[in-house]
Amino acid sequence: MTARTVLTVAGLTLREAARRKVLRALAVLTLALLGLSAWGFAKLAGLESQAGALTSGEVRLVASQLLNLVMFGLSLIAALGTAFLAGPTLSGEVESGQALVLLARPVRRSAVLLGKWLGLATFGSAYVVLAGLAQFLVVRVTVDYWPAQPVVGLALLAGQTAVLLTLGLLLATAVSPMASGVVAVGLFGATWIAGVVGGVGAALGNEGVARVGTVSRMLLPTDGLWRGAMHAFQDPSAVLAAGAEFAGFPFLSEAGLTPAYLAWSLLWVALVLGLAGTVFARRDV
Repeated sequence: MTARTVLTVAGLTLREAARRKVLRALAVLTLALLGLSAWGFAKLAGLESQAGALTSGEVRLVASQLLNLVMFGLSLIAALGTAFLAGPTLSGEVESGQALVLLARPVRRSAVLLGKWLGLATFGSAYVVLAGLAQFLVVRVTVDYWPAQPVVGLALLAGQTAVLLTLGLLLATAVSPMASGVVAVGLFGATWIAGVVGGVGAALGNEGVARVGTVSRMLLPTDGLWRGAMHAFQDPSAVLAAGAEFAGFPFLSEAGLTPAYLAWSLLWVALVLGLAGTVFARRDV
């Protein structure tokens, strides 16, 4: 019965998300980003350096880094979409009284919350996969480059979306829909900046500054998952070709994720989702 309830709520959440204006905004932003990236990558082959026209290897190397930049844009769009969907889906329904229709029945609140999480996670993952594949095709057609590990990279981006969604649901159990979205996106951006600062600290050999990035990635795994995705998207020779002068570059990842960090990310989602369920169960509706 609980599993059926979770799946039913997930389906309803997906249909509700598809009707919201946020979906149209995501589509417009994504199409704009894909169009701009297609124009930029098409111009890449004709660029020249001081030594003359770029070789095919140099074009692939530059395309690898630009792809990471564009994929960060897509991950930001996904973050905005999921964060601002999580609030209205939970907190908004509670404030408007719509949640009473469902919670008045003998249904566990934890099942409702899990169903909403599953529906939004499916929505966010589908967006990441479809938009990511579209971007890969753009790069393949324009500069004949294909990411080294596209499946791994997209899976990690979907995981990043799920992490931010989980945080958004936790915030939505305590604050208003708008506030939960703003705080979630703000923490997403702050964690990314902390990761950049940590990368610069590591490049300069400053352990104290480097620790900023390490701690931030443990507190909120979005940046850690993003760096793992970057490593999967970029050309395997990118780190060697970049050299020491590019150490700390925000769109270059020197190593993939460890199994321990992936396990921590899964545990983080489970802990935060459990906390959200506890808060939601005690909230007056």
